[in-house]
Amino acid sequence: MKKILLILVIIFSAFSMNAQKFALVDMDYILKNIPSYESANDQLNQLSARWQKEVEAKLIEIQTMYKNYNTELVFLSAEMQNKRIEEIRAAENEANALKRKYFGPEGELFKKREALVKPIQDEIYIAVQELCNSKGYQLILDKKSSSGIIFASPKIDISDEVLQKLGYSVSK
Repeated sequence: MKKILLILVIIFSAFSMNAQKFALVDMDYILKNIPSYESANDQLNQLSARWQKEVEAKLIEIQTMYKNYNTELVFLSAEMQNKRIEEIRAAENEANALKRKYFGPEGELFKKREALVKPIQDEIYIAVQELCNSKGYQLILDKKSSSGIIFASPKIDISDEVLQKLGYSVSK
């Protein structure tokens, strides 16, 4: 928190020689007012839920394998015990690989989010940049992501202007 405040003080003092214009945007508000973003989020949630069910089914299968192994343990030869343990480990490895495939840093969910959400974010960024250039703003902050903002005047919030620039109606 202190670092953020220090950075803001440095930025404000560096710009204080000239009259600088600042603005705020509320990215959460902007994104909630873009139907394609809400649609993309719904699609991602559905995919995530489907893939989560698939992973959970695999984990239940592994639990069943463990239970069967433990109940049949006294009847199994050492060779059969080792074979069952290997099967369980292979199933665990498969479940972990499935988790990574869907939810890992380079997984399917990440790729799908990039494909669906990044174009919307890029469009917003371009609109903010155009507003910045046309209105002469030197600094635009997202009021939700910066914990260094204690108070912000609604007069400098340009979220509605960003939405209008993107072609969306503003409802208040």
